Amino acid sequence: MKELKLLYLYHDMLDLYGDSGNIQILKYRCEKRSIKLIVDNYKMGDAEPNFEDYDIIFAGGGADCEQKILADDLMQYKNQIKKAVEKGVFFLLICGAYQLFGKYYKDLDGNIIPGLEIFDYYTEAVPDPKKRCIGNIITKVSINGEKTEVIGFENHGGQTYDVKSPFGEVIYGNGNKCQDTQEGYFQPNVIATYLHGPLLSKNPIISDYIIKYALDRKYNENINLDELDDSFEQTCRAQLINRFLNN
Repeated sequence: MKELKLLYLYHDMLDLYGDSGNIQILKYRCEKRSIKLIVDNYKMGDAEPNFEDYDIIFAGGGADCEQKILADDLMQYKNQIKKAVEKGVFFLLICGAYQLFGKYYKDLDGNIIPGLEIFDYYTEAVPDPKKRCIGNIITKVSINGEKTEVIGFENHGGQTYDVKSPFGEVIYGNGNKCQDTQEGYFQPNVIATYLHGPLLSKNPIISDYIIKYALDRKYNENINLDELDDSFEQTCRAQLINRFLNN
């Protein structure tokens, strides 16, 4: 039996809007294919994890207060996390975690929360807190050369700038900034996005991209995943997309 190891960073503090559901989806889709997914949790005060020992690392969303609390703890692992990214470990980063992997986050009071500077983008809070990016969102993405719509829910006051490699093109909703045309950050082993929901329950193709990438890297082979019956998920997706675009 093949197996993958996943590290969930700050599971006790970064779980806004059910982001931990992404772990449940990955585990479910692995189990359906007789793949064992081992999930380890890390919280503040735990022993230092070996980031390079994992196949997938996940961190979810949190409000400004959580980010301020976690920033210093996360910063102590800056070099180790950077090496893990460089060595191809897959990172799925949602909302607050997305922001913390950039240069910095500037809050409403002008305070700077330092980021890991793994990527070149930076985030600043929108001056008017009433103008948050809130609501359903659809982005057009390209995964392994296949274009598909990715749907989710966004709720963020942060406006992310200088994203050189976006996850997708916004066709409904806001994205990295209010009324932006781009959403998230992407490279083959990184998906960083504002999409909650959780993301993977609504987008099976993204789940399988992550699983296949991690397996191919770990076992050094081009693995073909067994097809799963996603007819229910696809019916739900079609109804949601139609509702969002035609309301």
